[in-house]
Formats: sequence, structure tokens, C-alpha cells
Amino acid sequence: MSENAKQILKQVFGYEEFHPGQEELVSAVLSGRDAVGIMPTGGGKSICYQLPAIMSKGMTIVISPLISLMSDQVQALKEAGVEAAYLNSSLDSAAFFNTVERAKRGDFKLLYVAPERLDTGLFEELASSLKINMIAVDEAHCISQWGQNFRPSYLKIAGFIKSMRYRPVVAAYTATATLRVRVDIINALGLDDPLVKISGFDRKNLYFEVRKPDSKKRELLAAIRERRGKNGIIYCSTRKNVESVYKLLDGKGYLVRRYHAGLSDAERMRNQDDFLYDRANIMVATNAFGMGIDKSNVAYVVHYNMPKSIEAYYQECGRAGRDGSDAECILFYSPADVRMNKFLIELSVNENQGLNDERRRELLDRDEQLLRDMTFYAFTDACLRKYILEYFGDKPDTYCKNCWNCNNEFKEFDATTSARAIVNTVYLICARGWPYGKSMVVDILKGAKNEKVRKAGFDRLRTFGELAKSPRSRLFNIIERMVYDELLEEAGDKYPTIVPGSRSEIIRSPEFGYIIKIPAERRAAAKEEPMQTDFDKGLYEQLRELRSKRATDDKVPAYIIFPDKTLSDMCRMLPTSPEAFLSISGVGELKLEKYGDAFMDVIKNWMESNGDSELE
Repeated sequence: MSENAKQILKQVFGYEEFHPGQEELVSAVLSGRDAVGIMPTGGGKSICYQLPAIMSKGMTIVISPLISLMSDQVQALKEAGVEAAYLNSSLDSAAFFNTVERAKRGDFKLLYVAPERLDTGLFEELASSLKINMIAVDEAHCISQWGQNFRPSYLKIAGFIKSMRYRPVVAAYTATATLRVRVDIINALGLDDPLVKISGFDRKNLYFEVRKPDSKKRELLAAIRERRGKNGIIYCSTRKNVESVYKLLDGKGYLVRRYHAGLSDAERMRNQDDFLYDRANIMVATNAFGMGIDKSNVAYVVHYNMPKSIEAYYQECGRAGRDGSDAECILFYSPADVRMNKFLIELSVNENQGLNDERRRELLDRDEQLLRDMTFYAFTDACLRKYILEYFGDKPDTYCKNCWNCNNEFKEFDATTSARAIVNTVYLICARGWPYGKSMVVDILKGAKNEKVRKAGFDRLRTFGELAKSPRSRLFNIIERMVYDELLEEAGDKYPTIVPGSRSEIIRSPEFGYIIKIPAERRAAAKEEPMQTDFDKGLYEQLRELRSKRATDDKVPAYIIFPDKTLSDMCRMLPTSPEAFLSISGVGELKLEKYGDAFMDVIKNWMESNGDSELE
């Protein structure tokens, strides 16, 4: 099997070698064994079922949660010369029934369907007429109520499998699954002694950073300016925030689109296509956007609001750098994110009418623990990557040197005196009958003589000016840490105020001590920016222009023709013969035949104009 599989891997997909875990999963399903593949986003999950489907007789049914995911994968397969199709609501009735008839004739190696379609009479009739050799369940964490994207429709899959006259091989794939979710996947799908292959959760090309800005909007504008022209996704927790950030960036002239459930289906699809086809390079979205989006050249993901769990965060980060290029994942944290997430958690659980009190309490406890794990990520001074990998059960040996915490020093600071002064000030303010926000607390401690302080009479408080020599940024940092440690609590949504926390009384103890670590001032990531000159940028842009033209002509996203990494390799290796062009990672035989001459002509012309006559 191994040599045949490798031959098809290169011939169809353009890759010389398997990624870790792929070969074992391919071998398992080809031998008739069920399988579970846990692979990081960009680790090549789709090849684990596409390649066996190509090598096997009969058809593979791929159960997939999103129309965009199906469309992307089917387009990419067709570009590689593999007959594939999907059945979903995006097809008009003529196209739908034409696909059904072609499927009955055996025209397709892979047929993608949504789980909601499995128990419809039409699909049951179709399935009974097909020779189905494999069922692949993509985004399999959706079947677990302990996963972050639970979809009740996924529970239909087991019944569909049982209804079949003969049982095909069943394989499940996902990028993010804790041990509990993995057990759920196996049990819920009824897998029979499956090979469980975990190829690791690490995405070494992703850089991680947490920022706690005074103004998220100001920080975001600075971050976008630094990355102008690059493709990025900005995740927000609510539709309101999506609209606010979208208007901010649109008003500054950026090519930006928005995506959330409050938009019409037509606008969501139009905005998504603009992003996928590079007509816009920034997408501002809720978590409704992105699962299964295969855009390979996303250079950064910014979380404008903190997600509710590490699983959700890491999956959304996984949309960056899918082609292996360096990419950045930046989280903007504020205490208000914790309050908003607690509200959303309670709303979601309490609105579920199918829960009894015990189950409701269980889910609340679970989700609140997931939120605590996510919040601690925002405050840890250890390696951010190590924190994430250990959460999923990996055991990284060393710090990564590719996250903010690894690349910057943290200094221990005795904040005992400051913490006492801050809590005392908060008590004094609240005793006046009306709490204020962080800025007022800092103004009082710094001894600010502005009108707002004087008008409230706070310049007469005994703590006024007590920390006059402390930098404002440090006081804000200490207050945020104290909120996390429950010495303080931030209340209110529109106008957040500071009140004593559940543990504030401990500062009165003579034994109280408060040692925290203060990060250095933020500076640019230590890694070099992608595309900094081990190849010629002019040639790269010429190849991109050609790719863009061909993508427009063929009506497919540019990355489906060739991802950015393949163009970069062309610039480095300068292939001018079919054999050399075929050796580029990501170039299969059909793509050589379809695109090779045009791309090699660009390379030859560039070499001649730059005085390089050593054409292969």
C-alpha cells in the first residue's frame, strides 16, 4: 500500500511525503479498520480520507458541517483531477437532482453531505443504491456535548450507519479534542476498535501573544497598520462588536468585510466569497465564521474579545498559516470579556429547555471551568504555546521561543503596598455611594488634580497621591491582575466600575503579600516577517498576478490553484522544466498540465531579464 499511496499523494496532491499521522490513518482505513484522527489545523486531515477514497472502489461519503467547507474541498479535488460533489442547500433543484443521478451512476469518488440530510427520504434512497466503502466524519468534535461546537444533527450519524445494509469503514477527524471529547466521538459514532492517531496539536508556524490594551480600538488600528495588505481575521464575541469594528476599519479605508448571524444569507455568502477570492483582505466576524474555511494565506488572527474556551480559541487560531507560512495569533484581553462570556454561558444554558436542573448545573460548571482555563491563559507568564498544548494533553519539552512570553522578560514586582492602597481607595469610593472605573482609581492614587477628581471630592481621600511615583501603566496592570485574583471585581457592561472582590478582605491581614510579574513593554515579535527575502519579491508578485488571473478565469479562489507557500518555493527553486516544476510541493500532475507552462514562462522571463541564463 505504502508505495501506491505515496505515488497518488504526489500525482494528485503534489506532496512527496506524508505529514505525521497521515500514513497510519490511510493504511488503517484501507485495511478496513475504523479510525480517529486528531491532527492540528493545516496538518492534512482531508488527505486522510480523500486519498483512501481515490484508491478504493465505491464511494466515500464525507459528512461535513458547512457549505463553505464542502465547496472548498470539492473545488480543490476537481482542480486535482478527482471527481467529487456535494449535496446541500446551495444547489438549485436541477443541480441537486443532476448530482443525485450522477452519484447513482458512480461518477464520484467522494460525495459531501451535511448531517441534517442523512435522515431525509431522498438521501436514504440514494445511499441504499450506492456502494459506500467509507464514511468520513469531518469536524467530528461537533458530535460531543463537551466540544465547543456541539451540533445535535451530528447525533444522526450513528443511526444512519446502523441503517445501512452493510457497514462501511467509519473514520472521524478533528483538530481540537480533549480526552473526554475523543471518548465521546468513539462512543457516539459506535466505532469498532478504531485506530486513534494523535499527531500532536502543535502548529509551530503560529506565533501567540496576549495584549491588555487600554483602548482595544486604538491597539487594533496599530496592529492592522503593521500588517497592511496581509490577510487577517478579527474575531468578536457579539454582533454589536463586529459591527463596531467593521465600521472602524471600513472608515479607515481598509478592504474589510463582516460576518455574523444577523446578516442575510446572501450578504454572508457575498462577504465570505470576497474574503476567499482576495477581493477583501480582512474579515471581522463572530465565531459563526470560519469552521472549515480552507483559505491558506491568512497571515494573522486577532481575537478582539476573549473566547469562552481554549478549544474555541485554538480552533479559531488554526485558520491562520494553513499553508505552513508564519502567522500570528493575538488575543486582546479585558476583564469585560470575562463578564460578557459569563453572561453568554448563562444565557445559552438557561435557554436550553431540554435540560433538567442537575444537567443545567453540570453544564454551567463545565463552561465556567472552561472559561477559567481560558482566562488563566491570558494571565500566565509561562510559554503560551506550552499552556495550550498541555491543555490538550501534549507534553512539550521546552519553551517554544515563538510566543510573546518566551520572547520577553517578566520581572517580579512586590505589589503588596500598591494592592493595599488600591483596595482601600475602592472601599473609600464605594463608601460615597457610587463606584467608579479604573481610571478614577488610578487618578486618585496618582494625585491627579483634574476637575472630575476635585468635583467628586476625591482629592480629600486619605489615599490621594499615595502612589504618585508609580507609573500609570503599572497601576492599571496591577488592577487587572487583582480583578483576576478576585481581590477586586469589575462590574457593569457599558461603563465598567471597580468594586471590592470576594477576596478583598485578605489585604487586611498582616501576613498579606502580593508578588506579581510585570511584562516588559510590548515590542515586535522576534521572528522575521514572512517573505523577507530568501527569494525575489518581484518574481513572487508576478506569479501572484498570474495566479489571480487564472483564478478569475477558472472561478476558483487563488489558493486552490496554488497556495502562497508553493509560489514561494517556485521563487526559490526557479523550475523551468516539467520535471523540476513537478518537484515543487503542492504541484501534482494535473496542475502541471494545466498551469505549468504559464508559470514556467513567467519564471523564464524573469530569469532572462535578471541576467540568469542557467535555464533548466
